[in-house]
Amino acid sequence: MKNLMYFLGSLLTAVLVAFLLHSWLAEHNDPGYVLIGFGHWSLETSLTVFTVGQVLGFFVLYSLFRLLGVLVRMPAQISKRRRTIRFNRSQEALVAGLVDAADGNWESAEKVLIKHAAHSGAPLLHYLTAARAAHSRGAMDKRDEYLKKAAEQSADSDLIVGLTQAELHLSEKQFEQALQALGKLHSINPGHARVLKMMHQAYQHLGDWEGLSKLLPTLQQHKILMEAEVKLLETETYSRLLKQAAASNDEPAIAACWADVPNHIKVVPGIANIYFAAMIAVGAGVRVEDAIMAQLAKHWDETLLALYATVDTGDDAKQLQGVEQWLAVYPNSAVLFQVLGRLALKAGQMEKAEQYLLKSLHIEASVAAYQLLGEVFFAKGDKDQACDYFKHGIELAANEMIRGLNA
Repeated sequence: MKNLMYFLGSLLTAVLVAFLLHSWLAEHNDPGYVLIGFGHWSLETSLTVFTVGQVLGFFVLYSLFRLLGVLVRMPAQISKRRRTIRFNRSQEALVAGLVDAADGNWESAEKVLIKHAAHSGAPLLHYLTAARAAHSRGAMDKRDEYLKKAAEQSADSDLIVGLTQAELHLSEKQFEQALQALGKLHSINPGHARVLKMMHQAYQHLGDWEGLSKLLPTLQQHKILMEAEVKLLETETYSRLLKQAAASNDEPAIAACWADVPNHIKVVPGIANIYFAAMIAVGAGVRVEDAIMAQLAKHWDETLLALYATVDTGDDAKQLQGVEQWLAVYPNSAVLFQVLGRLALKAGQMEKAEQYLLKSLHIEASVAAYQLLGEVFFAKGDKDQACDYFKHGIELAANEMIRGLNA
């Protein structure tokens, strides 16, 4: 519109100039004279006609060149217009695909997203959403195909494509495949929070406690989990590793595993017990005897005390004396008296064993105490009394089992 106004304005100006020129020449009774010769041809006319012809010729040529320019640019403009239309359609398709995916219309979402992905300004989003839709409807081959196409969109898309791939593997409980994808991402960005969280989940589900133990420092360094969560995870990880080492029945492996446990985890109640029990089970109880006593001095633990009673130190009387020192500190501990009775029985001190076990039963009845008393009286030759205590122990065990079933 603006160009048309300029054109009409210029034309009117030229006409006005020609009219003024004609009027001026008419006042002098001289229309002017123009002669143009070319070879055997010649053209003569008045100045007014020549001027009007020049103006008209200029505007005709100008119009022709403008028309030619329009025709030359037309293919590019048509192509641009088509691209714009396709882009707008792809944006509409993206919105429609996201809505279908949110509604659970996976097949429809996948179809509309893939159809317009090539013409979209965000093809990566098309392919990733289509991959999720294909995954949700169980089309794993299509899912992998779309993820591959998404990765081809840009060199910078490796991280987001890998995260999507790992997330989809985790949702299908394909933890090894998820870890494979996450391992590549971890090498690209070792501190990425989402990568570390998913690696943590995959290691836990796989029971790969060794892998998780190597990941723990990074989780703590980048504050992926809260401090309390990290400590709980550390406790579970190292307790599992200790149990795995214990199952191997290999003393060096158990000792090496214990050496790798951080000091702040070693003092967590129950962790040291796993180590001590494993060492006792492989016949290395003497090597941890002093450590058990030192642990009991720091943190009284009746479970650890009962575990200590199973250590074969080679000097039962000395072992009994060592535990008797706790009587002054814990005079009402049924477990302590039970352990003393066991040690006294091992040392052949039957009278002392009987006294300790009766005190244990007086404080709290237990199956173990009844059984040990039965063994004491059997060793003394009183089989009837031994049978009575064995019977009481069996009845107590049966009652506890029934209570457990009814709980």
